[in-house]
Amino acid sequence: MSVDEEVHEHIHHAADPWDRRVAGTMAIIAAAIAIVTVLGQHLTAEQLLLQQRSSDQWAFFQAKSIRRFVSEATRDTLTQEKADPAIISQYAKEARRYASDQEEIQKEARALEDESRLRGRQSLRVHFGEVFLEIAIVFSSLAILTKRKYLFTAGAASAIIGAVIAITGWFVH
Repeated sequence: MSVDEEVHEHIHHAADPWDRRVAGTMAIIAAAIAIVTVLGQHLTAEQLLLQQRSSDQWAFFQAKSIRRFVSEATRDTLTQEKADPAIISQYAKEARRYASDQEEIQKEARALEDESRLRGRQSLRVHFGEVFLEIAIVFSSLAILTKRKYLFTAGAASAIIGAVIAITGWFVH
């Protein structure tokens, strides 16, 4: 095939409305991939941040536990030594306060863990949607190269499935 014939063939393919429709669809799918990718990364980052905050709360819980133990041990030692009852009472009061603080800290840590797990499930779902959108790009590219409409249909179906999966990621509980 001569250079002139090859150029003419490429011009003919560029003018083909079916190729333009597939290419336009691919552009829309690519934009959807960009959005879904950013949302998935945001959810993953949020999951990690929440898990870190939960870990911080558990460390705080441990610190309060140590303080409570020291207060109880000091109270017990002072009781054995028959120290001033006011001082013993003060250490007992501190031990109760630390125990109460621990309950609140534990509730917050568990709530953060639950929220982190939720963001993880949402993130996973959004990323699965991203995979289907990427498969749609591959099928659409193959459709242009091979001129097979069933590949374009498979790509469009994959894109719809991917979009639905990604969107439903926000409704995961």
